[in-house]
Amino acid sequence: MSEIKAPAFNDTAEQSEKLQEVIAKYKGTEGALIPVLHEAQSIYGYLPYEVQKKISEGLDIPMAEIYGVVTFYTQFSIYPKGQFNVAVCLGTACYVKGSGEIIEKFKERLGIEVGQCTDDGKFSLEATRCIGACGLAPVLTVNDDVYGKITADDVDDILSKYM
Repeated sequence: MSEIKAPAFNDTAEQSEKLQEVIAKYKGTEGALIPVLHEAQSIYGYLPYEVQKKISEGLDIPMAEIYGVVTFYTQFSIYPKGQFNVAVCLGTACYVKGSGEIIEKFKERLGIEVGQCTDDGKFSLEATRCIGACGLAPVLTVNDDVYGKITADDVDDILSKYM
């Protein structure tokens, strides 16, 4: 498996200012980390190392704790998402019905690994656990669009809708 490489981080003055406002709003508040991470991810779209470091310094919380929270909760991402985020369910029902082959086909077609974003920023790929649509297994989503009862042969048709 190839190593996931983080893209260069570009921080605008506006984003940095908004983050500092969020940190100031929550500084000294018990349980502030998760709300700050949510707002920071809204500002940047993801939580790269540099943003985590600013939060660590601003809230006086160790980086290890921040990284642990960010990597534990699936709603947080340390990598940017593409314009079209492809999420393939690997829950038991979907996996038994072929979602492993489907995700492999997406990796091949997009030229990325799970957790990565294409160089043009158009697609990102993630593996999810049960999304609660087991009757449609195997299931995947592209942003808010849901595709059920698919096979690896459907991947090209699905991607063509977003090209």
